[in-house]
Amino acid sequence: MIIDEETVTLPQLKLFGFVISGRRIITNAHVVADQTFVKVRKHGSPEKFKAQVKAVGHECDLALLTVEEEEFWDGMQPLELGNIPFLQESVAVVGYPQGGDNISVTGGVVSRVEPTQYVHGASHLMAIQIDAAINPGNSGGPALMEDKVVGVAFQNLANAENIGYIIPVPIIEHFLEDVEEKGKYVGFCTLGLTCQATENAHLREHLKMPPGMTGVLVSKVHPLTDTHRWIKKDDVVLAFDGCPIANDGTVHFRNKERITFDHLVSMKKAGEAGLVQVLRDGKEHEFMVKLGPIRPLVPIHQFDRLPSFFIFAGFVFTPLTQPYLHEYGDEWYNTSPRRLCDRALYATPKKFGEQIVVLSQVLVDDINAGYERLAELQVKKVNDVDILNLGHLRQMVDDCKETSIRFDLEDGRVVVLNYQAAREASFRILERHRIPVLVSKDLLESAVGDLEDWEKADDTCEDGVAEMVC
Repeated sequence: MIIDEETVTLPQLKLFGFVISGRRIITNAHVVADQTFVKVRKHGSPEKFKAQVKAVGHECDLALLTVEEEEFWDGMQPLELGNIPFLQESVAVVGYPQGGDNISVTGGVVSRVEPTQYVHGASHLMAIQIDAAINPGNSGGPALMEDKVVGVAFQNLANAENIGYIIPVPIIEHFLEDVEEKGKYVGFCTLGLTCQATENAHLREHLKMPPGMTGVLVSKVHPLTDTHRWIKKDDVVLAFDGCPIANDGTVHFRNKERITFDHLVSMKKAGEAGLVQVLRDGKEHEFMVKLGPIRPLVPIHQFDRLPSFFIFAGFVFTPLTQPYLHEYGDEWYNTSPRRLCDRALYATPKKFGEQIVVLSQVLVDDINAGYERLAELQVKKVNDVDILNLGHLRQMVDDCKETSIRFDLEDGRVVVLNYQAAREASFRILERHRIPVLVSKDLLESAVGDLEDWEKADDTCEDGVAEMVC
């Protein structure tokens, strides 16, 4: 039923998981993040079995494992998923918390159900707050009510006593449905809107909202979404799938509880449509909007993948990611280059597959003399062609037919090299610095920025029907 997990990256720490139907094991994504080899064992048994990671959802901090050996499943009874517990209901959290070598069961009471920041994936999804202690070792353990799972333990609140969080069943089921239908984790949907509360009466009057009408003001629309076709800045979103949205952005949720309407959107499957009711210039409209996950321009995490890079003439090019900026320390948002930090936090893509490519450092050589200080700068163009991503930059360099090659950086900085001399110098520089390859493996295997299957689906709505439900 319940198992103990170990990875080569955390050999001394007991971590938890549990079995569900279909011979599947659920645990946290942070338990198996960057793993190279995973073994599991049943509670009460000393024998360990090799496990395979079937799917990982870092945003929702969930992972699915399987074990091929039949012996592992002998006598195994899977747990069933239950429902979201109500406030003040008691749950039992099972795990291997610090302080002992045996399974520990701690009791807690549900104190809050609301969207919460998931620390591992930096996403904002529904979570259940309980007053049971959740410590390292509890990760991946089930929270039980009677004989059913109501959540998965995954994090606690720093600098607070006995405030822990569990991942609720709707999030677990969404993750499992992704894997069953798509064969992999796809993600949680979003409208791609930034909204403002309309609690001020003067603002509602300005927006031509009659008495009794509620909703939230659209202040920004993500350009690479289907939402961008239908919804505009200064629209007021009144309802989603028929659920009225209050002026503070919440919708009704069980009894007298309320929850932000983002939760309704996130529960949709990628490629599904949602009915959005808006107020525009005093008139109501309804649009069917295709939903899906949004990839940030600057990735928030890079779990389970190696850094992407391309080296030419000693110039090291790499995509900007938040983990890249984390190298500046725990307070990277204060110590990293300000312009790169601002783009990492606030910039949005304008094209599919777009990346911010950075000249991260210069490996000094005669070929790049005088350019040594041109580091931590974004690369804008190669030979006057705008760069889409790192794969595009590499292709532009490899396909260069000119005598010279020019890189345009931010702040108007320019790098110009003799192309043939630069190519010859590249191998010399790699040998000097004992670097085995010029380009990372990911750029050799696939194109950067391929669309997911759900993004390739044909749109079912026709242009020019902005006032009708299509």
